[in-house]
Amino acid sequence: MTSIEFIQKQLNISSKSIANTLKLLSEDCTVPFISRYRKDVTGNLDEVQIEQIAKLNRQFEEIVKRKESILKSIEEQNALTEDLQQRIESSFDLQEIEDLYLPFKKRKKTKADAAKEKGLEPLAKIIMSQKAHDLESLASKYLNGTVASEEQALQGARDIIAEWINENMYVRKNLRRLFQRKAVITSKVVKAKKDEETAQKFSQYFDWEENVNRIPSHRLLAMLRAETEGFVKTNIGIDKDEALEFIENAILKSDNECAEQIALAIKDAYKRLLEPAISNEILQEAKDKADKKAIEIFSDNLRQLLLAPPLGEKRILSIDPGFKSGCKVVCLDEKGDLLHNETIYPHAPQNESGMAMKKIRSMVNAYNIQAISIGNGTASRETEFFIKKIGFDKPIQVFVVSEAGASVYSASKIARDEFPSFDVTVRGAVSIGRRLSDPLAELVKIDAKSIGVGQYQHDVDQTLLKSELDSTVMKCVNAVGINLNTASKSLLSYVSGIGEKMAENIVNYRSENGAFEDRKQLKKVPRLGEKVYQQAAAFVRISHAKNPLDNSAVHPEAYGIVEKMAKDLGLKTEELISNKEKIAAIQPEKYITDTIGIIGIKDILKELEKPGLDPRKATKVFEFDPNVKKISDLKPGMILPGIINNITAFGCFVDLGIKESGLVHISQLKEGFVSDVNEVVKLHQHVQVKVTEVDEARKRIQLTMIL
Repeated sequence: MTSIEFIQKQLNISSKSIANTLKLLSEDCTVPFISRYRKDVTGNLDEVQIEQIAKLNRQFEEIVKRKESILKSIEEQNALTEDLQQRIESSFDLQEIEDLYLPFKKRKKTKADAAKEKGLEPLAKIIMSQKAHDLESLASKYLNGTVASEEQALQGARDIIAEWINENMYVRKNLRRLFQRKAVITSKVVKAKKDEETAQKFSQYFDWEENVNRIPSHRLLAMLRAETEGFVKTNIGIDKDEALEFIENAILKSDNECAEQIALAIKDAYKRLLEPAISNEILQEAKDKADKKAIEIFSDNLRQLLLAPPLGEKRILSIDPGFKSGCKVVCLDEKGDLLHNETIYPHAPQNESGMAMKKIRSMVNAYNIQAISIGNGTASRETEFFIKKIGFDKPIQVFVVSEAGASVYSASKIARDEFPSFDVTVRGAVSIGRRLSDPLAELVKIDAKSIGVGQYQHDVDQTLLKSELDSTVMKCVNAVGINLNTASKSLLSYVSGIGEKMAENIVNYRSENGAFEDRKQLKKVPRLGEKVYQQAAAFVRISHAKNPLDNSAVHPEAYGIVEKMAKDLGLKTEELISNKEKIAAIQPEKYITDTIGIIGIKDILKELEKPGLDPRKATKVFEFDPNVKKISDLKPGMILPGIINNITAFGCFVDLGIKESGLVHISQLKEGFVSDVNEVVKLHQHVQVKVTEVDEARKRIQLTMIL
């Protein structure tokens, strides 16, 4: 089987599209570049399909590599038969391959190995033939210095038979299927920990039982976390009698003395070898599935957060609110550069609200502030109410912004490099302001795991999580495009083809030589060759560039086509851009080339209509209920406005403007059955919710969107 056949078996994609995509990937083309600028080559595959092809190709290569290793190992043991080699080479099921390898796998000395050393393998073979009689007399022939009695001889033979049963391909394969269909996971509380305060969050799992193939990802991860923290013990199993009956039916062919010995060996094989191994396999399969689901939810939430509406290039006054330590205030210019910072104390215990108002009003006027950004942490609502009491000389928009991860950023090397002369409080306030201006540009500086829109992110496969989140960030950055002359190193590092080191080279070149005037100038950056330029050029923008196409998503390789279109219409390139009437008159078929087909030409025409258009919507001011300032203000039956701030597999959390977020369970999103929360709501969506239950002691709020 070839990699193309392997991939096509799992994806409904033509072999030609798969082959062309693999060729592009082998040439170090990125997923964003391929999906955007090689649609005619791939057959218009999107980013998800291209990533699936890349993943399956890696999986195929890993299987091939594993098979080579296994064949080499068996051959070194002089145990590789023609039939075994053929079975391994023809299989692309990794579990089946490992089962074939099991008898030859290097391991610690087993009971069966010890019995074989005592010369009991012939006795085991006789018993397995199920034709012998008078086993006690037969066993007596195997007594020696290491085997003292007939029972010891039979026990040794049973140990060998148990291992054979464990290594039986048919038994393992079908027993695994039985587990996959019927395995139940149970959890029981560790009595010594039951009354601990921190254990109560896992009280649901103190006595829990559920089919493994039906358990939701969030429940399995919660149960496993409870076990990791020592509050419960979990177990996976199936009906023991059913399992033993299946194995007996597969192995036993008689009802004589041999069958009695084999039945004992079967019980031993199941309890000591098969059940522990296969239950671990099933748990790992379920964990892998739960990890993928949790990571998928995290990635989707992250994508929505990164693509949240930006306010744009405005002068912003940003506040990191607090009580005793005061509110840290910074003023930022249109580019997000720090103009001024100070601390005000409008709240208890200082209560210097009059002085604080004067300072805020003075800063708004002095720095020509256009909007105010307030972090949503401690004292957020109080600070919002305080700001809205101030009589400004002009209308000022006030926004409450999520500060999740701001403390991580403020203590990071990136923040220290940006603001070496300022402490963490100033850096955190700057981040809160920049998030309002451009969430994507600011949030890429923070480790995605610290942003707080995930579900059990510390419990899932960390390598897979990082890979998926990095991929999500890259897709978002390249979907929007970045300003080459203002983008930070962090933002540049996610541009197609660039990476961290090249981003640093670009920033250094910009510092030494001033702003880029055109995309071609990128080639002057040290170590930035033709390949990187090809992958990156169309994803960067240059405002007021010599060539207006440099501020669009048109790839430089297509500039000649656009110039020909303009010339054919008797226009200059800049006169064609945004001229919908003239663009509509263009016949795309006339401009097909060897490298750019009809799909690519149509994409170019769409881009010319609205060059450099930011796919994100404009941000809007949101008003929370002014009467709700803390959890004790909530009462069942209240209908309130809120913003969705996290999405999980079991529902969504809604920010009501207080410290605690409320949960809308998946069953309360709308009338009828909901299989996927994301089908109903999106991150940052403005919603109306009804309070159904308030538990002040546990700080839990239950909500419904069924009004």
